[in-house]
Order: sequence, then C-alpha cells, then structure tokens
Amino acid sequence: MKTFGLVLNRDKPAAWSVAKRLVDLILAKGARVVLEPEDARTLGRPDAALPRARFPGAIDLLFVLGGDGTLLGFAREFAPHKIPLLGINVGRLGFLSEAEPDDLPAAVDRILKGDYCLEARMMLEAEWVRDGEARGSFLALNDVGVARGSFSRMITTTVFVDGVYLSRFSGDGLVVATPTGSTAYSLSAGGPIVVPHLDAILLTPVAPHTLTARPMVLAPQDEVSIRIEAPHDHIGLTVDGQLGVQLKPGDEVRVRRAPHTTVLVKWKERAFFDVVRRKLQGDPPRGDGV
Repeated sequence: MKTFGLVLNRDKPAAWSVAKRLVDLILAKGARVVLEPEDARTLGRPDAALPRARFPGAIDLLFVLGGDGTLLGFAREFAPHKIPLLGINVGRLGFLSEAEPDDLPAAVDRILKGDYCLEARMMLEAEWVRDGEARGSFLALNDVGVARGSFSRMITTTVFVDGVYLSRFSGDGLVVATPTGSTAYSLSAGGPIVVPHLDAILLTPVAPHTLTARPMVLAPQDEVSIRIEAPHDHIGLTVDGQLGVQLKPGDEVRVRRAPHTTVLVKWKERAFFDVVRRKLQGDPPRGDGV
C-alpha cells in the first residue's frame, strides 16, 4: 500500500478545503495518508497523525498544498531525504506546482498509476563567512541573494569564481540562481531563463551601476565567492527569498552546488515553455507547439 504525506500552508484558507478533498480521494483509492498532528486534528483525521520529522522513511511521496513559497520551504527540508514532491497550487502564481485544485481526482489517479516522471532539480549551498569563520550554511532551490536593505546607498561586491578574480559589481546586489530559480528573482533582475533540467549556476547583477555588468552562466561545479564592500551594514543575505541574515562589510558568501537535489513530480506532457508562457505572460496554451 502506498503512503502519501500531505503538508499545507495553514495561512491560506483555501488549502484546508483542498486538503480535505485530497485526503478523501486518497483514502477512497485504498492508499494511506499521513498528516502533521495539528492538521490531522483540524481535518478530523486523528488516525492519520504523524510528526513531520517521521515522514522520511514512512511516505512514498509528499503532496504540498500552497504556492511557490510553500513548496520552496518544504523542498529545502525534504531534499536530503530524496522524497518526491507534488505541488498543488492554492497560491497566486504556482510556477513550481504541477496540479490545480480542480485537477485533484485526475492527479491522484495518475500518481497511483505511476503516470508521471520525476525531475531532480539542482540546488545551491551557501556558506556565510565572517572573520574567516563559517557562521552559517543554507540550502536553496531557487537562489541566493546578496543585496542592500532599505538604506538607499549602493553596495559593492568583489566576486571570485573558483578562487579566480571575476569582477567588482556596484549596485543593489547580486543573485546566484539555479535553473529552477532562473524564472524567479534572477529573471526580474534581467537574468536568462534556463531550462530546469540543465545543471548550471547563474550570476545576475541587480541594478548594476555600470554599462558592462552582464548576467553570466557558470559551470555547475564552480564555486562563487562574494566579498562584501560597503560603508554601511544595510546588507542582507537571502535564501529563496525566505531566509535571511544581516551581513557586514568584510563578510563573504560562498555559493556552490549542493549535495542534494529537489525531486519534483511532473506530468510527462507538460512542457516547460508552455508553463513559462502561461504563468509569466498569461498566454493560453496553443495546440501547434508554438
């Protein structure tokens, strides 16, 4: 018997009704579902309660109900356990999600039949260094950003790739992104869209105060070292736009390929650029492949 985990963004009212429908569908098909104890009580399924720390080893797949931010958070948590994630969008954009609430019956049937594929998405590992000492390490699916805060003065960063000097960038900061993150913060800063099955590291300056700064695509084995220069400490390190650390002049952020990947459930017929067009342009899909 297959066992599925279900997690949701509790701050989204629509997530609760979708979660109830999803649990009913899974159980009706003879499969098992586990929920965090608080969610199990709210949904009236106390027999399905299981602490989230025990999900690894107990489930075959994790349903994630929320938006892109919800999926990013659970991706960082479950990537070391290689648990496939299926995002069900109850948020706004839902770029990383594969199903919508109206698709639940078909989605459950496809999962039970194995009618899907798995994509292993490259992740980044960021190390924060101060005075030569590592102060923290972070995992990211989308991106690692170094940027100025609300203070309006620009910051300067000196960038090295595998220990070799690359350049100094003055402006609002830098984004180091994965191909998955190429359609997020990096895109809004002028970076390229990269198909997610490629392995690469993207380096995108944010509002650079120069005519020569350009986005770059680096090899996946490269390590990017960013050294902070600024006459103020209104500088932050952000991870997937969710985690943050205040930086100081002289700090260094080292970004490299992470040892883990996020495993996403994808429908075989769902093309990446069809998703890009619909999600980022609001353009309906066409049947001619264009």
